[in-house]
Amino acid sequence: MMSSRRSQGCCCLSHFNKDNGRFLLLAALIAAYLAAGATVFSALERPSEVEAQHRWNRTLQNFSQIFNISMPELRDFLRSYEAAMAAGIRADAVRPRWDFTGAFYFVGTVVSTIGFGMTTPATVAGKVFLIIYGLFGCAGTILFFNLFLERIISLLAFIMKACHERQLQRSGLLPANFRRGSAISEVDSLAGWKPSVYHVMLILGIFAITLACCASAMYTAVEEWNYIDSLYYCFVTFSTIGFGDLVSSQNAVYQNQGLYRFGNFMFILMGVSCIYSLFNVISIVIKQVLNWLLKKFGCRCCSKCHKSSARLGRRNAITPGSRFHRHDISVETDGQYDSDTEGRRLSGEMISMKELTESNKVSLAILQKQLSEMANGYPRNVSMNSRQNGFSAGIGALAIMNNRLVETSDSR
Repeated sequence: MMSSRRSQGCCCLSHFNKDNGRFLLLAALIAAYLAAGATVFSALERPSEVEAQHRWNRTLQNFSQIFNISMPELRDFLRSYEAAMAAGIRADAVRPRWDFTGAFYFVGTVVSTIGFGMTTPATVAGKVFLIIYGLFGCAGTILFFNLFLERIISLLAFIMKACHERQLQRSGLLPANFRRGSAISEVDSLAGWKPSVYHVMLILGIFAITLACCASAMYTAVEEWNYIDSLYYCFVTFSTIGFGDLVSSQNAVYQNQGLYRFGNFMFILMGVSCIYSLFNVISIVIKQVLNWLLKKFGCRCCSKCHKSSARLGRRNAITPGSRFHRHDISVETDGQYDSDTEGRRLSGEMISMKELTESNKVSLAILQKQLSEMANGYPRNVSMNSRQNGFSAGIGALAIMNNRLVETSDSR
């Protein structure tokens, strides 16, 4: 009696809302991550800050003694200069802040959530309008970034499908005059060709690195920054962190100014879209790692607990190392499976249940049937004998072999 109560209590603890457990684990990991980051940056930057402060105090003392200005008066002057800096006034010649091009640059940093801080509204009306404008602008831009990620996934799915069709044509399973707009191609919809989350992350990572390197080369040549500073600026901007210590396109005049500003706009637009999508994909991988950790830390007291946790867990989540096991299916696998869990393409949380159901139960079944008919040259009549003989339909060479076995069995 006592052991059964302990078992029930242990199972209740293990099933204590997996989402809450994942949330608490992520919060703890983020806190540890912040503490580690603060330790590293404090060790790296604090000595430089102290040295700069001492150097600045010596400069103020020397200036006060040379020009016979008291320190309070000098500090008041510096506060006025800081206010002018906040209003966008610089000692060197800079572009106007609030002409149309300057305002367009500003609203771009607002809706993209970059927020460099180089330009800020100073009037009450401007601040009120910014609140309303940013509310809808940021929401619409986030939707644009999500749709951008969907387009990337659809493009990869189209490429995977096209490569598979070409492979079938080369192997003779599709006719040479096969066109992608035919009925067979339409049946095999893109819903069944969602790429793996790891493939999407790899492609977005390569594209982001290439984009940052190209943009850094442009900023190094035009803004006269060193290459490391340019790479730093690209990451800070593309990730919408936007410190504002380095900001592009702020000088009054540039060589080939129109071309540079257009290139700067395109680099920022593509970079922010790519990095935002990459963050989304990385968050899926982090969630899978959290699921794996929760599974490792989970209760192991009884077999019922294991079965329940396996049934309640995310079906389309990839745990680290699971792609190398036989019972898990990679995105490139074209086989059919009976169970709902095994029949899924492991692409993280990027596809819905509806898409999975349609692709597994409808699209692949019809495609296999039509590919089999095309390979044999005539429509295949599936009779009850084929089910009784135990020969099931396949795809490619397996489908042809199964059909021949069915015909032989029927003739007998």
